[in-house]
This record gives sequence, structure tokens and C-alpha cells, in this order.
Amino acid sequence: MNVSTLLDRAKAQNVMIATAESCTGGMVAAALTDIPGSSAVVDRGFVTYTNAAKQQMLGVQADTLAAHGAVSEQVAREMAEGALAHSQAQLAVSITGIAGPGGSEFKPEGRVCFGLAAKGHETRTETVEFGAPGRDAVRRAARDHALDLLSDGLSRIA
Repeated sequence: MNVSTLLDRAKAQNVMIATAESCTGGMVAAALTDIPGSSAVVDRGFVTYTNAAKQQMLGVQADTLAAHGAVSEQVAREMAEGALAHSQAQLAVSITGIAGPGGSEFKPEGRVCFGLAAKGHETRTETVEFGAPGRDAVRRAARDHALDLLSDGLSRIA
């Protein structure tokens, strides 16, 4: 994904972007804001590494966390929708996953859940199994996938 192109498209569509990140720790926001002029379209980024931060900053429900765990499409949905609700953005992406090392039988290393929320549109969620290529590789792959989702989202709301 060419980040400059993504930002140019968002600017042309008058769309502001927000990010809600857990396992990537702000890598998507950093990729966006590495480009000069990104302040025209990047409203804010939330790094919500703990469950408490997800609840306090994004409004993720304790019941959702208890029922599904932080690494779930349900939490990714609430994170993306919370980023929209707590920002001036029209498009938000969320990431929550297990970058590694570690994981469990039920939630293996490399499982990352994504949410994409756009004002006036149904929120999309998906889970990608990146495998266990190592923490850095999972985080980079998740960042790149989130940028692709933002590009897809711009196409949906065009």
C-alpha cells in the first residue's frame, strides 16, 4: 500500500482517519504520519494496549472483553466504532492481536483481528492468521493489512 496515495485519496474525499491499535502499538498511525501533510487527514490514533485502556479510551464493553477476549472480532468492532465516536474521523481502523511470542491453543501467535468503521456504513471485521514468523513480522504485516483496509474503506465511502 502506497501511504502517500492513501492520504491523497482521503484528502480528496475530505475524509479524516483515526486508528485504534493494540498489538501494533501505534505503527499504523506512525506510517500515516510519516508522510508530510498527513495532518490534513489523520485526526488521531489510540494505542490501547490494555483492556482498561480499550474500555476507558474507546468504550469497549467489559462484557465483550469477558465473553470474547481482547483478541476477537467483537472487540475489534468496538475498538473501531469507539475510535469514530471519540474522534472527528469518518473512517477508523482497529487492530487487536497476538504478535508473539506465545499465544495459546485457542488464540495462537499471529492471530490478529481487524475492524473498519466508517460513518454511515456497517462496520466490517475480519481475522487474519499471520502464523508465527516472529513478533516484528506479525506487527509489520498487521500494519500493512490495516493500511489496505483503510484504502478499501475509502473506496466504500467514495
